[in-house]
Amino acid sequence: MKRKLRMGMVGGGEGAFIGAIHRIAAQMDGQMELVCGCFSSNPNVSLRSGRSLFLSDSRIYDSYKEMFEQESRLPENERMDLVSIVTPNHLHFEPAIMALEHGFHVVLDKPITYNLEEALLLKQKVEETGLILALTHTYSGYPAVKEARKRVSDGDFGRIRKIYVEYPQGWLSEKVENSGNLQASWRVDPKRSGKAGCMGDIGTHALQLAEYISGLKTTQLCAELDTFVDGRQLDDDGAALLRFNNGASGVLMASQIAAGEENALKIRVYGERGGLEWSQQEPNTLILKWNDYPSEIVRTGLGYMSGIAAHNTRTPGGHPEGYLEAFANIYRNVALTIGARLEDQEPQPEWLDFPDVNDGIRGMQFIDTIVKAGYDEETKWVKFPDEPNK
Repeated sequence: MKRKLRMGMVGGGEGAFIGAIHRIAAQMDGQMELVCGCFSSNPNVSLRSGRSLFLSDSRIYDSYKEMFEQESRLPENERMDLVSIVTPNHLHFEPAIMALEHGFHVVLDKPITYNLEEALLLKQKVEETGLILALTHTYSGYPAVKEARKRVSDGDFGRIRKIYVEYPQGWLSEKVENSGNLQASWRVDPKRSGKAGCMGDIGTHALQLAEYISGLKTTQLCAELDTFVDGRQLDDDGAALLRFNNGASGVLMASQIAAGEENALKIRVYGERGGLEWSQQEPNTLILKWNDYPSEIVRTGLGYMSGIAAHNTRTPGGHPEGYLEAFANIYRNVALTIGARLEDQEPQPEWLDFPDVNDGIRGMQFIDTIVKAGYDEETKWVKFPDEPNK
């Protein structure tokens, strides 16, 4: 690229956790710069937030509608190229659709929308406009995860038979939403979060990781969802048995009431000849296991890693890369892909390796399916819904 991409932001103002993560990730590799934003539905908060990021008052907006309209009228060499949307779930769809309609690429927090119907409409708009929509399923950005996917794809383990993926957290083991915790309050509110709580928030991450590494698709699941904290309207714990499209089976567990746990996302994948294990809290290590050979410990940043893992690695071996860098890999690959388009060039295959609207639809299908199965005492297995015209 001959210049940095210009990014706007919707949400992520004062008191928001994920907005700062997005800004750091977007600017880590020098490919993007923040030029404008509507950081809150409260104009005063938006103004204070934008000023704290040293933006000009003229590029700090009272509403995202005003931002898209005003930015689209600016000269081509000034207006933003893409927008990062970091709002609660119920405020994903409308700004994303409006951004695409005004000609802006979109990076969107997961889950993609409030419900499956909105996700399908968003996919239709992406296809109509030809613009990029990236979804921040962060964990697929880790170099070790990309190495795991490559080794499965290369057939190192033979046909995949079994997948275990778990994501326990403990931060909602008490009713912290009543103590002013803004991050908790919207996640447990069905009007803002949607029909799923824990499974929508982190269960979607677990499913995406399982499908990303294995290259398989879940076709059916059998589930139980629970709400352990009195007064909550959405699940805060659950588990599912999975069936995949190659005949493999799996187990998925997600909990936000696993007291004492932080972000203990872990996956194990087993094939005919061996398997692998990866943990998010030890992100630079991939363990390979074999029936007839000692287990191997693979470390990122070393010369034996695949090209796709190396592309997403910044530091030499022994220098840890974690959550921020994984997040940044999504933004960098999006930036490289948009930059190639601006130069009328074909993006390289590794640049296109980021979650998109199709991953978002998978997440919403998962939410619909696991909510249906999780509360249905009569039906054991529930099929994933088909996409229209397929």
